[in-house]
Amino acid sequence: MTGVPPQPTLTDGELTLRPWRDDDIDAAHELTDDEMMRWFDFPGLPPRSGLVEAVENWRRQYADDRAVVNFVIELAGESGPVGTVEVRRTSSGVGSISWTTYKPYRGRRVAQRAVRMLVVYAFGELGLERLQVEVDPENRASARVAIRSGFRREGLLRGGAVLQGERRDVAVYGLRRDDPRADSLHGWTALMDSVLPKKRVIAHIVVRDTGGRVLLCKVSYKRDLELPGGVVEPDEDPATGALREMQEELGFELPLVGVLAIDWLPRWQGWGDAIEILYDGGVHDPSLLESLTPDGREILGVSWYSATELAGLVSPLNARRLPLVLAAPDVLHNLRDGEPITGQPEGPSA
Repeated sequence: MTGVPPQPTLTDGELTLRPWRDDDIDAAHELTDDEMMRWFDFPGLPPRSGLVEAVENWRRQYADDRAVVNFVIELAGESGPVGTVEVRRTSSGVGSISWTTYKPYRGRRVAQRAVRMLVVYAFGELGLERLQVEVDPENRASARVAIRSGFRREGLLRGGAVLQGERRDVAVYGLRRDDPRADSLHGWTALMDSVLPKKRVIAHIVVRDTGGRVLLCKVSYKRDLELPGGVVEPDEDPATGALREMQEELGFELPLVGVLAIDWLPRWQGWGDAIEILYDGGVHDPSLLESLTPDGREILGVSWYSATELAGLVSPLNARRLPLVLAAPDVLHNLRDGEPITGQPEGPSA
């Protein structure tokens, strides 16, 4: 395609990104090591002719409206290439970035600085609007480069790639042209929020009657009876989430008296760990049932149950903790998997 400008040379005064020269090939081929072969899924040391062919392809792809721009990385004080960095157009306005640093030069922030320079070029000169990095979760060095270059972790493609004959997950990191800079407060916190752990929050309501019984729901999606409430949505406080769930499922609103228990739930049957809050829905006349209208989809019915009736009707978790809560509703119960926290952590209960 005509009208494509020559591939530029970019520099920050110490690090330089420039087009490949023929005399780079021997030096780069000799620096190929096991780490590169692993993460680029080479079956073995590629022949020199393979790198010659790759360089020719990169030049052709650059000429084809800059579909691929692959740079050699140079470092002041070092002779020859110290690595490579590439942006590959994958769809309209979107590019994929990859890189490598040759073994003698790792640990010197070469990749991070090169990627940052390439980001400026890709958003500016190439006019891209989104850049993406795909990394094997075990390639922690490349994950750090992505984060330190301003890319937010966006998700995991389970089994998204094959590496050395094994199907592997792929972590996806993304950066938009309009994202706040990573060195700004908002940009930094958004970046950290993308990689820090997140827990589900569950909010249930313990509603009691004057006889000390607890209100439980028959649900459509499992055999165990369950408390009213459910998972708290993003940007929703737990108390509001509990009341919303009760309104949606039972068509009823009631004031929350306080908190009865805070429980940490370990991983269980495919669920990740979570924090659960049991709110006190107060003590009511048994006739409260007449005011409840189960939605018929998730909630099929409701009834009162005493603590002695719970075994076999509720989950093992609720069978452990509900009798504690019903016996001492004036105490804030601090629980781990339904058991009082009194000493060192134990393994998850069955």
